Amino acid sequence: MQFNNIVFFDDQEVANLYPLTYTKPAADLLCGIFTLSEKWQKRLTMPVSYLAQAHLSKKYVSQANENSLFINSRLVYNPQLLSEIMALPSDTVLMKENIVLAYKKIKSEETIQTNSEIVLISRCHNLFTLNAQEIENDFEFIFSTNESEAISSNNTVLGKGKIYIEKGAKVEASILNTTDGSIYIGKDAEIMEGCMVRGPFALLEHGVVKMGAKIYSGTTIGKYSKVGGEVNNSVVCSFSNKGHDGFLGNSVLGEWCNLGADSNNSNLKNNYEPVRLWNYTMNSFEKTGLQFCGLIMGDHSKCGINTMFNTGTVVGVSANIFGSGFPRNFVPSFSWGGAHGFETYITKKAFQTAEIVMQRRKETLSENDKEIMEFIFEKEKQYRTWENNDK
Repeated sequence: MQFNNIVFFDDQEVANLYPLTYTKPAADLLCGIFTLSEKWQKRLTMPVSYLAQAHLSKKYVSQANENSLFINSRLVYNPQLLSEIMALPSDTVLMKENIVLAYKKIKSEETIQTNSEIVLISRCHNLFTLNAQEIENDFEFIFSTNESEAISSNNTVLGKGKIYIEKGAKVEASILNTTDGSIYIGKDAEIMEGCMVRGPFALLEHGVVKMGAKIYSGTTIGKYSKVGGEVNNSVVCSFSNKGHDGFLGNSVLGEWCNLGADSNNSNLKNNYEPVRLWNYTMNSFEKTGLQFCGLIMGDHSKCGINTMFNTGTVVGVSANIFGSGFPRNFVPSFSWGGAHGFETYITKKAFQTAEIVMQRRKETLSENDKEIMEFIFEKEKQYRTWENNDK
């Protein structure tokens, strides 16, 4: 059977990835150098569309037809699994225990259990725990199919690992350590002078690492994002900024986020116990089993200067946090305030800010985007408890 497109479908488990999947399908999450969908699309070289959650369906429109290949949005690419998927009979569903992984017809009834090892993104923190290995996996694909630009001789390179530099990228007077992993620098990206970078590391297209930054292994900086200070094992998605000194560790920042100067997060509890994170489907904090776990921040959220985030903090979509002291470990979407208390960040004002921020990158906040954010605003009323107190 010949395919003409890939359709990534969101299953019910994507709610465990809120707030990151409030605004996008799971397949659009960044892990490594590529998003989950890009990992498959670049190997299969065919168009991509989505069967997304209902509130996302106007923006992410499905192009499903009788010649589509359907893949679970949360599924991380691996070559053995791809072979199984391609050999799958057209009327059969590929599963791992009770999880649907892939199928070729919408009304498939027969099932086959895979024997392959699979990786599914089941929680937000998976994005940073898997990031180092996924940088290496994506790097090998890029390195095997393209030729790197030369690195400037005024940099200091340590280790015998690989460095890949895309056309237009600039790296000057910095220390690049490949002892523990590869370093990828995307098209027109820049590592300014005096930076110290340890692989595995990925800086995507037009991203910037600012002067004197210290970047540790397992970190990805997304497209058009700017990062300074100290960053360890974190994923900073596209169009987000941590432009100044301060520490970010074992964290995921969504798109269009901004951390104020000298903002920091804790990634280790004082008693060294495993960290808990807010889980939207459980309506409670869930054990991660991780000793190191920092900040999960949804799209369009911001914090003021000198903000302190406690270990295992989850911030929703379009929150604005500021002031002294530690804000709570779960900050609902459209919250405005900090440790001193919160009020509601109404959507009209949130849209105004988003439009200004996006225009700086020549992007627009569409009507579909506004509808999605209105949906999130209504859905998270239950967590903005102060609204009930104000009535």
